Amino acid sequence: MTLRGRLPGGAAALLVLLAPACTGCSSPEPEPVVSTSTAQAVPTSAAGLEELLVDQVPSGLPRVPDDELDPPAGEKTIDDVARYGEDAERQQQVLTDYGYTRGWERFWRTGDALTSVFLDQFADAGGAGSYADDLARNDAEYYGGELDRVPEGLPPGCVLMLREEPSVEHGMAGPAVFAWCTSGPFTVSVASVAATAEAARAEVAAVVTAQLDRLPTT
Repeated sequence: MTLRGRLPGGAAALLVLLAPACTGCSSPEPEPVVSTSTAQAVPTSAAGLEELLVDQVPSGLPRVPDDELDPPAGEKTIDDVARYGEDAERQQQVLTDYGYTRGWERFWRTGDALTSVFLDQFADAGGAGSYADDLARNDAEYYGGELDRVPEGLPPGCVLMLREEPSVEHGMAGPAVFAWCTSGPFTVSVASVAATAEAARAEVAAVVTAQLDRLPTT
């Protein structure tokens, strides 16, 4: 699956999942995510941001090692994200305007089922909100889908997009659901490809809730 978040000015972020599909594997039964709210301070380093990420998903999908992705998942600097685009210099300027400071990406997969979490930190809530709004709008244009700005089952301020039909051109073998949320200086982007739209939406809602609950309040 290709996950692409396009930024204004023609810049693009492109992640291609290269891990091989699991032949003969079946999707695991969903398991509840145990989420415990943290009281950590706003991170001042990549290591601090990593500690805030969820480390499991309710579907029980196994984690994909960061180095099995191209580019690798894990820690992201502004230079890393800028290099995803065709015009790295322009993309870096866009990210600078947002106040981008650091990010972390994590993926889980079995066969065609895939869940991803992107956690990005900005200098302030305004930058995080602008980034999430632009990312949602541009992803909707790229993948083809309608944005739901008051999605049922998600916290206020989250935006959701459902693509019910598989998208072969984007490497999606099943329905996909995307969500973009903000919490203070953080943007949370979650995506799920599952056997049904209902399963994908349930996965996204649970992961979003767990991830937001782990973020420090400001």
